[in-house]
Amino acid sequence: MKLPKSLQTKLEQRQANNALRQLPAAKNLVDFASNDYIGFAHSETIFHQTHQYLLDQNIKTNGATGSRLISGNHNLYEIAESFIANFHQSETALIFNSGYDANVGFFSAVPQRNDVILYDELCHASIRDGIQMSHAKAYKFQHNDLEDLQQKLITYNSKLITLYIVTESVFSMDGDCPNIEQLVALTEKHNAYLVIDEAHALGVFGEQGEGLIQSVGLQDKVFARIMTFGKGLGCHGAAILGSAELKSYLVNFARSFIYTTGLSPHSVATILVAYQHLAQEKETLKALRSNILFFNQEKLRLGLKPMFVYSKSAIQCAIIPGNSTVKKIATQLQQKGFDVKPILSPTVPEGQERLRFCLHSYNSEAEISNVLELLSTFVFGTQMTQI
Repeated sequence: MKLPKSLQTKLEQRQANNALRQLPAAKNLVDFASNDYIGFAHSETIFHQTHQYLLDQNIKTNGATGSRLISGNHNLYEIAESFIANFHQSETALIFNSGYDANVGFFSAVPQRNDVILYDELCHASIRDGIQMSHAKAYKFQHNDLEDLQQKLITYNSKLITLYIVTESVFSMDGDCPNIEQLVALTEKHNAYLVIDEAHALGVFGEQGEGLIQSVGLQDKVFARIMTFGKGLGCHGAAILGSAELKSYLVNFARSFIYTTGLSPHSVATILVAYQHLAQEKETLKALRSNILFFNQEKLRLGLKPMFVYSKSAIQCAIIPGNSTVKKIATQLQQKGFDVKPILSPTVPEGQERLRFCLHSYNSEAEISNVLELLSTFVFGTQMTQI
């Protein structure tokens, strides 16, 4: 059966803008595209230890069998949530099936009618989708602009209004970070509730990869932290960290938690084992940070620094305007053996199209130098020196 005409027209418009998404084929290329920052997704040790843990616990169940409120709350959940809460110095942790589920569940349930949400304009789609489902009023502030945020706090502050400030510790499309210390100070000054998504900080920042907020010792100043496991932890799922009262509220009102089958015992065991490894992976974390430093040094050496968004995270983005142009250069890099993905509009605003480099502990300095030297050749060889 054919698509309705309106849907077909939207697809044709995407194709005309050279922005039609397609599922990529698996390729054996040098990885500068995945979120597997410290290699946990490919860790045979974690794979085998997870299997052994299930055997030791005499768990032979493939699925959760139902939602956590009915039959799916197997005992691994309590063990994993307790470990996660202790690791992150949080009163509690509540596991969701994905980072998307966690954000949609939180923002659709927690802010109430007449509350006000102030969110960074570059917040992830899952946050924005959750906010759209909320009955609260929502206003965006300019990206990482605390002066703009302060003006909006002054405008909307009232004893009759509950204010929520929402941002990310590492932004997925830029790789940059807000000033957490100043953000906390603003939050306290205006009696607001601070909510931070740490999806791309887990496994990257902190002595044990615990995230940016803990690395600066401000975990007790944040109302809720969303930790996603599909990036640095190399598995699947997410957790919301917060008070016991917040956990109870989410169990009762977060629809993406209530009305879905729980994660399988194998998935929860993988999360637990990955966290246990994270607590011991100092050398891997050092290797990642060394590669981030080297990447930034190579950008400077090759004259590429002006192209890139400022970032000290594992995400490094080179702005190359135009879907056709950025796709062409990405294809050239892939043909040379490097998996670098273009980020196209409308995922990012038109004119802000980019190449997104994800760095890992397992990338070599030779690979980093090579891919950036090729980028320099392809960019400056296509009359783009004005970038």
